Amino acid sequence: QVQLVESGGGLVQAGGSLRLSCAASGRTFSSYAVGWFRQTPEKEREFVASINWSGINRNYADSVKGRFTISRDNAKNTVYLQMNSLKSEDTAVYYCAATKSVDYYRGRGYNYWGQGTQVTVSS
Repeated sequence: QVQLVESGGGLVQAGGSLRLSCAASGRTFSSYAVGWFRQTPEKEREFVASINWSGINRNYADSVKGRFTISRDNAKNTVYLQMNSLKSEDTAVYYCAATKSVDYYRGRGYNYWGQGTQVTVSS
């Protein structure tokens, strides 16, 4: 069982930066791939980025490539999402999720989800 808690959301001006954190409980967290997703009331949930258990393999949605960076610190049971050059269209609730599925990089098979953290980018 893995429990996830996101933090770090907030209000930021366009062009600014935020770093989201996803803190996990469970001694086996380091064996899970982790993904970040986002959702707005107008859109379906969207895959943002993923990272495999070791941190070597990282994948990003085209919309955030070059601006967002996913990383993890398994000693701290935490995954991060550094978001730079934020745009108004990045406004959403951001969720982290964990899985052991081989399709993690496609945004599929995630079993455990956090409660989400709101990111609002003002233009």
